[in-house]
Amino acid sequence: MLAAAFAALASAASQAQSLYRSVGPDGRITYSDRAISPNAKPSGDAMSGTDNAASSANAQLPYDLRQTAARYPVTLYTGKDCEPCNEARSHLQNRGIPFNERTIDSGSDVAALRKISGQDSLPFATVGNQHLKGFGADSWDQYLSAAGYPKQPQLPKSYKAPAARPLTVPPPAATETARPAERPAAQTKPAPPPGTPTPDNPAGLRF
Repeated sequence: MLAAAFAALASAASQAQSLYRSVGPDGRITYSDRAISPNAKPSGDAMSGTDNAASSANAQLPYDLRQTAARYPVTLYTGKDCEPCNEARSHLQNRGIPFNERTIDSGSDVAALRKISGQDSLPFATVGNQHLKGFGADSWDQYLSAAGYPKQPQLPKSYKAPAARPLTVPPPAATETARPAERPAAQTKPAPPPGTPTPDNPAGLRF
């Protein structure tokens, strides 16, 4: 049922004369046949947007696969020591799906993932604006096929997938250590003129 609905959406998008790519405040990408926000760009410009690595990688793809990746980009969200994440990654690689990988390593990554998916469990993936929660090979294949991805790998031998990147950019580390407060220079009293009485020489004797 879900696959059929996705197939209808894919068919409608493929028949549209123009397809627009919009990025929401939470970073979520939406494709539509009309500009729904000021930052919407025609799909022809979508791959030259913010992810240069993905754009460069997808430029190597066959035409049909490149068009599918532009309309329904696949993003996989993974974490460390996550066996289902490894299975999901291997499945996409074995099927020849071009995808971007975002790692969840920090608290800010988890917060961003919650905004995107409404949860903090992994693995998680998006196919266009369709959410895939948890990994299941059969269900993922249904959505991938409905989006227009081929069932057999078509990636060229020269294809190099973009490197996995953290979901959020960590704040820059402080480049300078705090300097200790500088102490005022010790002020020395000028020596008294010869013959002047001092605590050490009350009589002001000269030696």
